[in-house]
Amino acid sequence: MDVLRRNNVTITGTDEVPTVVLAHGFGCDQNLWRLVAPALAERYRVVLFDYVGSGGSDLASWSEERYSSLEGYAQDVVELSRALDLEGAVFVGHSVSAMVGVLAAQAVPERIGALVMVTPSPRYIDDEGYRGGFSTQDIHELLASLESNYLGWSSAMAPMIMGNPERPELGQELTDSFCATDPDIARVFARTTFLSDNRADLKGVEVPTLVLECSQDLIAPRGVGAFVHESIPSSRLVTLEATGHCPQLSAPQATAEAILGFLDTLRRTA
Repeated sequence: MDVLRRNNVTITGTDEVPTVVLAHGFGCDQNLWRLVAPALAERYRVVLFDYVGSGGSDLASWSEERYSSLEGYAQDVVELSRALDLEGAVFVGHSVSAMVGVLAAQAVPERIGALVMVTPSPRYIDDEGYRGGFSTQDIHELLASLESNYLGWSSAMAPMIMGNPERPELGQELTDSFCATDPDIARVFARTTFLSDNRADLKGVEVPTLVLECSQDLIAPRGVGAFVHESIPSSRLVTLEATGHCPQLSAPQATAEAILGFLDTLRRTA
């Protein structure tokens, strides 16, 4: 199948370089970038897509074998970048997609020239000398709850992940996005996400990188962003005055401004 149809690719914006690729996280699709993408598209070419198994992608192309590791999602990005013949693109990855971007950039460094990591986490489970925010028991209980009652889990967890309880419409939107995902696919993606450990991969990042964290985030607490920043020599850490794990929805203007500032810096130094 044609990669652009398989991944429901949408292209907007100008012909200005670099091309900006926006990648969504677990349980989401490209629609969650709708408040940020227009600002980027005023000055750059913007590519949006859905991972196989999400949004408007071709569900028949999904396989548990491929998508049981983040390398499978990175392969989507690699194939997409080749189909579009990208050169030096900026990959903007939200949540787990930040680590997907790391893997993709290492696979095709000529096609991805910079990374923006939005609320990234290289490992969600605490480890010696590292605080990911969850114990091993926490994650196993989370996955067991998801697998036994995905819709109930989505309704309970999405508002917590989103934060901003004074704006319940945001939590409802994330709930709706989670609930629109096939439960069997969501189960695999969740295990792939929450059991991942990409800390060692960070040391191989050699491209300019912007790390965006929120001041309050249940999924990627303060400290995780600093760890990512310290692990990538060519990175810059920006803390958004935003709460929750999805600043592209809760603080879209601040998120867009941070990304645009980084893009403008890249263009000036090119």
